[in-house]
Amino acid sequence: MIGILDYGMGNLRSVQKALEYLGGRAVISSELSVLDGCDRLILPGVGSFAAGMDNLGKTGLADYVRTRAADTPVLGICLGMQFLLTVSEEEGEHGGLGLIDGRAVRFTQGKIPHMGWNGVSQMRSPLFAGIPEETQFYFVHSYYADVAVEDAIGMTEYYRTFASAIARGNAYGVQFHPEKSGAAGLQLLRNFMRL
Repeated sequence: MIGILDYGMGNLRSVQKALEYLGGRAVISSELSVLDGCDRLILPGVGSFAAGMDNLGKTGLADYVRTRAADTPVLGICLGMQFLLTVSEEEGEHGGLGLIDGRAVRFTQGKIPHMGWNGVSQMRSPLFAGIPEETQFYFVHSYYADVAVEDAIGMTEYYRTFASAIARGNAYGVQFHPEKSGAAGLQLLRNFMRL
């Protein structure tokens, strides 16, 4: 069972539908007792970092994810990936979950938000098993993860090279939307289900 964390923001149903298409069982919930029965957690996200972290804090999900990540695979998608970081510079400086050292930093070049299909390279994680280098995924974001080289498991070019996929321990994050990225996105979700 995969738990999709409901903190009042995010494309929850589309992620659930993608997992169900792959034959997985997924529940959308903010109830810790329900999420306790899940062996994978997904933290989707669309919107403001500060508002999202505030909601995660108020619901108790922030501390819950920090605790569960010790022995449970957690996947952050788009804003959900940025929540995994130490801090975000969006609308001032706001603390994240701190599962992966790094900062969410705003793009300073190109059209913002970075929106559309873009390639991911330098893939080095079981998350990308069976996915060729430079496969295109769908992005919509204004901030990117500035992380240490060892925590970057996928890289993308958009006026600069940035980490479009990150990982440390059981915490994984992708800046793109796998649920909107066709066959490659489904393969990535399938890989997450097999971790």
